[in-house]
Amino acid sequence: MGDPMRIRAQVAGANAVVRVLMAHEMESGQRKDSAGKIIPAWHIQDVTATLNGKTVMTAEWGPAVSKNPFLQFTVKGAKAGDKIGISWKDTKGDSRTDEATVS
Repeated sequence: MGDPMRIRAQVAGANAVVRVLMAHEMESGQRKDSAGKIIPAWHIQDVTATLNGKTVMTAEWGPAVSKNPFLQFTVKGAKAGDKIGISWKDTKGDSRTDEATVS
């Protein structure tokens, strides 16, 4: 996999808009390879976002999420200088964690 993710968090009034691009192949488990064998499912299943270490969002994803998924959400009460953390875990047990500063 390439970079684990790109995170942008920008203040918008009393909130912050967070945008995350995650690098992941995201196989659904329904495609077949050139030999006709099913490619096993491999996708992000758990996503967590934190603001200064406190969980502000969790998500459970399934195989229908596209390759290199993009996620956008708003965090109430975030201000410039706060830390936004994003972590995910996939069906093979791989996980990534990254952090950005709200600007």
